[in-house]
Amino acid sequence: MDEIQIINEKYITQLRERVERKLGESEGACEPLDSALANVRTPIENPKVVYQGEPGAYSEMAAIDFFGKDVNSEGLVHFEDTFEAIRSGAADYAVLPIENSSTGAIRQVYDLLAQYKCYMVGETTVRVKHSLMVLPDADISDIKTVFSHEQGIFQCEQFLNEHRDWERIPQADTAGSARMVAELGDKTKAAICSSRAAEIYGLKIIKEGINTNRTNTTRFVVVSPRMELREGRDKICISFRTEHKAGALHEALTVFRIYGLNLVRLESRPIPEQRWQYMFFAEFTGDLMMEDMNRVIEALMCTVTDIRIFGNFAENL
Repeated sequence: MDEIQIINEKYITQLRERVERKLGESEGACEPLDSALANVRTPIENPKVVYQGEPGAYSEMAAIDFFGKDVNSEGLVHFEDTFEAIRSGAADYAVLPIENSSTGAIRQVYDLLAQYKCYMVGETTVRVKHSLMVLPDADISDIKTVFSHEQGIFQCEQFLNEHRDWERIPQADTAGSARMVAELGDKTKAAICSSRAAEIYGLKIIKEGINTNRTNTTRFVVVSPRMELREGRDKICISFRTEHKAGALHEALTVFRIYGLNLVRLESRPIPEQRWQYMFFAEFTGDLMMEDMNRVIEALMCTVTDIRIFGNFAENL
């Protein structure tokens, strides 16, 4: 064992002893876990589901994938609209993109999850295969303007760079871009979206698979106003804050090693009106109903502040 390994093992041992000492002084209650489990509901049968975008959007495909082809779903204009819908009771669940394999985290969704204090109760993934589509009587030589969501434009940047004379105009979502091209009836307009959108809006696909990353995949989460504990759950999502001092995050992450938990994702988001302060979202393997899970959460509480449990669901990658 080299010197660095010895130092690391000594540090882990000291942290474990400090955590166990604090746990020994606790009264056994675990407020973040108790709060999350206080209002658990059973999954809703035949639910009303909302997503951001138009019919034909990848979000609609994710809703179908998770709830089935007969899902009662509706597309809304903005991400925040979906959160308002489940908060008001107008919908039971929202299906939202949270991460793309090419472009990373969907930051706005993380911020809204924190703002609305909702829960993740499931996840699914959708393979993204962008197509370039135009009116039935148009051709690639007619194109002057391309519409798509900003993520769609970015994900197809290599292809679009071969046509630098095309103007790129971001829209609220990919399927909405297809609908716009159909409604405008202008041969110079094109959209980048799914082949399903082309079918829905009567457009002609002139080139398929134009995204740079051929394995481009988006992960979607199923969001609920209340915690659910579905069968097969094996991943937990929490948020926390750390003190603004050297080694604070390292201490928190060491807790996962101490308890043998696999940390599968860590995302940071700035805290509004608190300059250079951050909230961290962490996803790790586990089941909230496991024996001693409260001790894991309590151990994290020894190193961080403001822990909130955002969900316990089955991984689907």
